[in-house]
Amino acid sequence: MDNHQVSWAPRRSLVAVAWGLTTLLLVGTVLDGFFGDGKGALLTGLATLAVGAFAVHWTVVRPRLSADLDGLRARTLNGTHRLPWTGTTVRLRSTRRLGRDGVTLELEHDDELFIFGQTDLGEDPRDVLDVLTELRARSAGA
Repeated sequence: MDNHQVSWAPRRSLVAVAWGLTTLLLVGTVLDGFFGDGKGALLTGLATLAVGAFAVHWTVVRPRLSADLDGLRARTLNGTHRLPWTGTTVRLRSTRRLGRDGVTLELEHDDELFIFGQTDLGEDPRDVLDVLTELRARSAGA
């Protein structure tokens, strides 16, 4: 790994599918409003808003997490948060819900907690932790 910044974001294909589905749902909502019943239009409208909110979020917060020798940057709807390596705790959290294991990457710095799942990062959080651990060790040696 060289001195360049590495970053993680939701997969482009996932974002494209979310925008495509939002468009289809919007067309369905309009058609249902004109030719169907009002309750159906309301339901498809709510689905359009929900999927559209995900599409907007995944588009705006790209890249979700980036790192270099100076530290980490976590991007949220409130802007980019700079997290220096010193004082930042990076850990994995495993949970089991509804028979499925879930792994998240947690970053904690100055009473701020950022939680990233596989959808946020576009990769397995365990692989991201490996890269971050190596980058942190290189920054300590620099």
